[in-house]
Amino acid sequence: MEIPAINLKAIVLVHWLLTVWSCIIPWLPDSFLWSNFTVLAIGVWAIAQRDSVDAIIMLLIGMLLTIITDIINISLYFGIHPPSDTFRFSAGMAILSLLLKPASCFFIYQMYRERGGEYNINFGLPTVNRDRDSYESIDRQDSSLPPTDSTGPRAY
Repeated sequence: MEIPAINLKAIVLVHWLLTVWSCIIPWLPDSFLWSNFTVLAIGVWAIAQRDSVDAIIMLLIGMLLTIITDIINISLYFGIHPPSDTFRFSAGMAILSLLLKPASCFFIYQMYRERGGEYNINFGLPTVNRDRDSYESIDRQDSSLPPTDSTGPRAY
């Protein structure tokens, strides 16, 4: 099944709008504002430099980190403000932004792969190499190898 292409501009615009709407009244701390608007600024950088792998991976990492900070901020500050229609709208937009961020991260990861990024983290564990150029069949005898002497001692 083909993954639909979502424009990075649309992702940044939607999250900007939801962040602005969630800050209509000051019920969230400044860390919510700073983290979300910083990630959106990195998103603008990723839009401006279409071939930058660094910009898109920083956007992806920033989005993942803001998921965690948004959960903490919304859960800590939700019940402090007295309920009103404006508060409910603002809180709903913050929660909607939080719910859309995993889908946005998925699409941003697809853009990261399109720009040539690789998930290449080495933990020192052996990996399987899919490069078939260096493969040699055991059925084929290579004449460039020196002949082995079966009468001498073997060193293991």
